Amino acid sequence: MPVIHKAKDNSVKSILAEPELFSEFLRNFIPIDILKDIAPKDIEDISERLISLVSEQKDGDTIKRINLNDEKSLFVITIIEHESKVNFRAPFKMLLYITLILNDYEKEVNRNTKVTHTKDFKYPPILPIIFYDGESEWNAETNFLNRTEMNEIFAKYTPKFEYELVSLKDYSFADLAKFGDALSLFMMIGKFKTAESFNELGLIPKQYVDQFKNLHVPTHLKDLLVKVFTVLLRKIDVPQDEIDNLVEQIDERGVSEMLAIENYSVQAIRREADKRRVEAERKSAEAKKQTAEAERRLKSTIKALFDMGKTITEIASIMSITEKDVISLLPELATN
Repeated sequence: MPVIHKAKDNSVKSILAEPELFSEFLRNFIPIDILKDIAPKDIEDISERLISLVSEQKDGDTIKRINLNDEKSLFVITIIEHESKVNFRAPFKMLLYITLILNDYEKEVNRNTKVTHTKDFKYPPILPIIFYDGESEWNAETNFLNRTEMNEIFAKYTPKFEYELVSLKDYSFADLAKFGDALSLFMMIGKFKTAESFNELGLIPKQYVDQFKNLHVPTHLKDLLVKVFTVLLRKIDVPQDEIDNLVEQIDERGVSEMLAIENYSVQAIRREADKRRVEAERKSAEAKKQTAEAERRLKSTIKALFDMGKTITEIASIMSITEKDVISLLPELATN
């Protein structure tokens, strides 16, 4: 497994892009029975062709089409919010996505006949979700109707959809451990925001750690776990060489290795890294000082030889350097 040096902080989108993990996400966090049996093969990601029509900021939004057992479709919008400040515009953004999906669906079913013009036609259901992993409380309205002026008077004419909020801060390590699947570990990693919180690895229930050792995780999801773990370590300023070392341990001993380092001290590593940095800076400064002193002595010798009447060619021969080097050290000699 290669060491990752340029992982970006789009971890949640990468996680939800995996059908296996997205099916677990729906099963774990959304209280709708029909979603409990969604299989990875039933999930189609249609984000690429739709989201760019609403927003240039595509990193945090996904749109999935779920093929249900009765050959009907469900569309799931997931807006991922990382910011510390709540995005109060989110309900309106959801409305844009909803209308975009329905318009696209109409075009699809009307290709052969104008099905949507018939009395019995029904539009597909759309499930809007906001996944929030910020530290503040999410206090934005979850119902679009409540973002509308004079909604008491105009309620019957106003869209009144409500989105499902999944706020990661509301789930403890014990809560996530109950899911007992690969997604649960991704979500646990997502809870670490600072070096101090990283020490909370020890709060993960031991039973879960033991259970996870026996959980079959496909290779591509293991690779993604390492990527997400790498992003975490970089965010809390763990030195790159230490990140590489930990990734190698995980590669050699398995994914459960990242659960078995509760005594790992980021602060201690930082202190050690600072010591190494200070020592490296001291050695670099000493080397520069020695280089400057050697150059000063060389210039002094060249100047003394020139004052004795030696030519540039003779000086170069005596000093075993090129004439160009002589002139670069004492440019004024070239004008004499």
